[in-house]
Amino acid sequence: MAWHLGFLVSWLVVFSSGFTEATTTRRMDDFISAVERTEAENPGLQMLDVVKGLRKAAGFETNLIKHHLGDLSDARDLVTDPSVISYLSKVIKHSISQLGEEEGVVLTLDGSNVALAPMLLGLEAGLQSTIQGLYPLTLTENLVASFVHHAHNEQSSIPLGTKGFWDSIKSPKVYTLSGLPSLATDALIIGGMDGFILGSEVATSDLRELSLSDLLKSYYSHQLNAAGLDAAPRLISQNRRMNFKKLVSFSLLKSQVVQALTVRRNLNESERKRLDVVVNEGFEEFVHVYAVCPNIITRSQWGAAAFIGSPSYLSLPVPYLFIHHTYQPSKPCTTFEQCASEMRSMQRYHQQTNGWSDIGYSFVAGSDGNLYEGRGWNWVGAHTYGYNSRGYGVSFIGDYTSTLPVTSAMNMVRYDFTSCAVNGGRLSSSYSLYGHRQATSTDCPGNAFYRQIQTWERYQSYLP
Repeated sequence: MAWHLGFLVSWLVVFSSGFTEATTTRRMDDFISAVERTEAENPGLQMLDVVKGLRKAAGFETNLIKHHLGDLSDARDLVTDPSVISYLSKVIKHSISQLGEEEGVVLTLDGSNVALAPMLLGLEAGLQSTIQGLYPLTLTENLVASFVHHAHNEQSSIPLGTKGFWDSIKSPKVYTLSGLPSLATDALIIGGMDGFILGSEVATSDLRELSLSDLLKSYYSHQLNAAGLDAAPRLISQNRRMNFKKLVSFSLLKSQVVQALTVRRNLNESERKRLDVVVNEGFEEFVHVYAVCPNIITRSQWGAAAFIGSPSYLSLPVPYLFIHHTYQPSKPCTTFEQCASEMRSMQRYHQQTNGWSDIGYSFVAGSDGNLYEGRGWNWVGAHTYGYNSRGYGVSFIGDYTSTLPVTSAMNMVRYDFTSCAVNGGRLSSSYSLYGHRQATSTDCPGNAFYRQIQTWERYQSYLP
């Protein structure tokens, strides 16, 4: 008995001493560690007890939440160190400061930024089998608020999806929004998607028997091996878009958005017509960005250096898509942190050694499930001599002379990227696809990979 007590005390001392860092950083693993400690100090609680206890600790309760989930009168008071409760409360509550700093957001292993509040609300709805609450608690209300705000502030806002960047990828503390604001930020939408997915899953499976920390670990902390997503479990955050598309009814979600606006807003005819346009365009953008397009890691998210000089605009839509491999780095990257590091390394080489203005590629595909923004949609790249102003250059991290990229990465570019680019008016609907070697004397994109892309839709053997 003394040995067991000594072990427990030692474990708590180690855990407590390691939590000092967690109280100041904003990684999903930090949040899970705090939840795990809380569970250890409150034995015997079910997942629903812990989720409701976290909401009570954060003081997170609105009329909408009470309508769908009930009040917190029966919620347990979680017993743990005050510093842990303080951290949990701060990291769950969502807010945006006047400086554009978004609170209540954490950085995940896959590079996504997740607002915890909608994720936990969706999970609680699923645990309570309150499926009708999934849409409003995770997505509907945030979309409604953002569309209404944009309708009244069209010149100074966007309908949805404002992204941001961390002060540090390795030790994130402050997340700052960039570009025009929206009330439905990218982090709120990603958190809402995760809440919808996890709530749907726990409502219809035995996952509810897990502890909250174990469920979150399995979803957010899965480490991909060299096979990337090809050999990964289905229910992980890297498969967010795939799972969301399978579970959600976009028609039902849109009808709820329209109904919420009809009930809540007393508008004149002119305002109503303008809001209808904003809602239709905004919802179309929501589907495009979060269901059609792959997850695109922006330059600020992977820590890009500034463009040197003044970039030149592409004339859109472009007619060509060129496929590359990086050759160096020669190995695929399977985590956001690794892929982001490779992007910074390539950019340094292109700028400092090659003397280019920026990283040459338009986009770069990792084996982690993400597409990384290089020059991006609008700027002329430095990827395919003679054709930079007429096409996008998409490169795959790795050397594919004798092997192929993982299937999930190839499919992301072959299907998701091209659909995203065509539907967004950036790539011509009659585009042609080529390997880099067809434009200049090079082995790129590698012998094995070039043979593979010859089977892809829109591949052309002749480059004019």
